[in-house]
Amino acid sequence: MKLIFFGTPEFALQPFKALLNSGHEVIAVVTQPDKRSGRGGRVIFCPVKIEAQNRGLKIYQPVKVKDADFIEVLKSLRPSVIVVVAYGQILSPEIIRLPGFGCINVHASLLPKYRGAAPVNWAIINGEEKTGITTMLMDEGMDTGPVLLQEEVRIKSDDTAGSLTLRLSGIGAGVLIQTLKILEDGGLKPVPQTGEASYAPVLKKTDGLIQWSKSADELCNFIRGMNPWPGSYGFLDGERVKILRAVSMEGDGEKGVIEEVTKDRLLVGTGKGLLSITEIQPSGKPVMNVKAFLQGRGLRKGIRLYEKPVA
Repeated sequence: MKLIFFGTPEFALQPFKALLNSGHEVIAVVTQPDKRSGRGGRVIFCPVKIEAQNRGLKIYQPVKVKDADFIEVLKSLRPSVIVVVAYGQILSPEIIRLPGFGCINVHASLLPKYRGAAPVNWAIINGEEKTGITTMLMDEGMDTGPVLLQEEVRIKSDDTAGSLTLRLSGIGAGVLIQTLKILEDGGLKPVPQTGEASYAPVLKKTDGLIQWSKSADELCNFIRGMNPWPGSYGFLDGERVKILRAVSMEGDGEKGVIEEVTKDRLLVGTGKGLLSITEIQPSGKPVMNVKAFLQGRGLRKGIRLYEKPVA
């Protein structure tokens, strides 16, 4: 089939590569505009754009995908299908209705659960045991279109949002190619979503703030779900520190207070149980294990990790 690919981040890369190797004709790629990073304002290209450039494909990066001039460009390309994987903008009804086979979206959850921008993060944060990939025929709602195919995936106890996203990307690539094959053969019928819907809103940097009143189990899930971005964090001796990995342990302690510290162990009280921090990142420094972090710091029992800077 003749198709246009809409996608931007790392999650979209494996489905994109699978399309390029599938025999379908990718006539254009649409990604978000380039971003600038750091004090020098260095331009950062997204993973999909880098791959598209390497393959010599036509790339479009509209500031507003609903712009009338850009829609005319899409019409002139006359795609059979549009594939959307974590693109980052909402498509207009005019774009959704444009291709003959419609717009197919690859979504990282078992819809209707976790509609929205951050399904992988929220599934881990909420302690789900499974998630998956859904391909759906897009409509005008937020991830409300009828389901084409689904594949269930177990969430591992040590999964982070980063590791699970990577695994789902690979699985999504296979489900997408299977979806297109069956759709092209005329054997795939969209099925309306059933069951209770839930939502996975976009995460902001401030959402990573640790609330020590939660249980140790909840905080372990929260830390995994926020890793690598936006990162879970608290404040220790006035310094913002990111906590990237931790283990829940039995025991009692005051919320947010160090209850035990040795040369290679740091236990903090929570709303229920103790949190053993295993991987941490001080402000402006690389990620390190807890033993390296504790060297020379002189931390002791009774020191508090705060939920806001303390002068």
